[in-house]
Amino acid sequence: MPIACAARQGYVRRHPVKLHAPLQPPRSPVVNLLKRLRIDPFTLTLLGTVLLASLLPVRGTAAVWMDHITDVAIAALFFLHGARLSREAVMAGLLHWRLHLTILACTFVLFPLLGLALHPLASHVLTPGLALGLLFLCALPSTVQSSIAFTSMAGGNVPAAVVSASASSLLGVFLTPLILALVAGSQGAMANPLDAMGKILLQLLVPFMAGHLLRPWIGGWVARRRAVLRYTDQGTILLVVYTAFSAAVSEGLWRDTPLLSLVGVAVLAALLLGVAMLLITFIARRLGFARADEIAIVFCGSKKSLATGVPMAKVMFASGSLGAIVLPLMLYHQIQLIVCAVVAQRYARQQRVPAEQPAD
Repeated sequence: MPIACAARQGYVRRHPVKLHAPLQPPRSPVVNLLKRLRIDPFTLTLLGTVLLASLLPVRGTAAVWMDHITDVAIAALFFLHGARLSREAVMAGLLHWRLHLTILACTFVLFPLLGLALHPLASHVLTPGLALGLLFLCALPSTVQSSIAFTSMAGGNVPAAVVSASASSLLGVFLTPLILALVAGSQGAMANPLDAMGKILLQLLVPFMAGHLLRPWIGGWVARRRAVLRYTDQGTILLVVYTAFSAAVSEGLWRDTPLLSLVGVAVLAALLLGVAMLLITFIARRLGFARADEIAIVFCGSKKSLATGVPMAKVMFASGSLGAIVLPLMLYHQIQLIVCAVVAQRYARQQRVPAEQPAD
């Protein structure tokens, strides 16, 4: 080995070169702003989809084809939901029946009662379609993914949240059309609740059960691609929203909806969520549930599912009225994400404080 080369190697051994970690690309100011405001990027995508449908609505033969494509996408969505549901988690969670009954009562009893209490005010402030949409929102089941995520973030009973949220989505197939028929009465857009239930069973429940029965063979494949399949969920919702608002815009949605109604539905959605969360927290504490169970009850009992609600609305209502009916749900979806993120962080901080206090 040449002397110069050996000397250089000795120098390197005595003076190792420090390798720095690769620099992370700086975050976009828009991303930082959204994070501070706790605005879900998917919500911005939803708003962009509504804007696209308002400017370029699909019409005629293209609308018919989009309607068929949406039906297939919805069936695929619920097929994948069925494949994700773990049978072991269901069996383990069924033992906590008192907690599950409390969550289901909050979802399918408390919320419809709150919707009826707000309806006299809503009928004066909102258009008929938006007022019906607020009642539809109150009849919907709980969301699954975000209920579990917020329960985990707050330090709550995650297995119970998995079972309760999944059971709520499944029971909503049967209960939502019946509850809406009871609370909406003659103003509902459904000619026959049993007919609506039959359509929901065929389009939503049958694919769900097929996916769950095939879980032993495809469950692993679905679990490994959970991150990718999340975009399938969101893409289906965007597709339904685009077709729904295209039909609504063609029927004159924005022409017939005053600005006061748009502001009013956002205020009423926020009021509904605030009152519901306060009452649910009071009920959970009054019934003597442990803190972890209270967290699961609060987050599972107060959430409403956009992923289930939009496909249900497509089955249950006429296409021309669909845009106004799902608009309250879209606003409630974003409000619940912001509020529940704040509440979950507060629960988590309260849980850390006693652990950090020194023992006497």
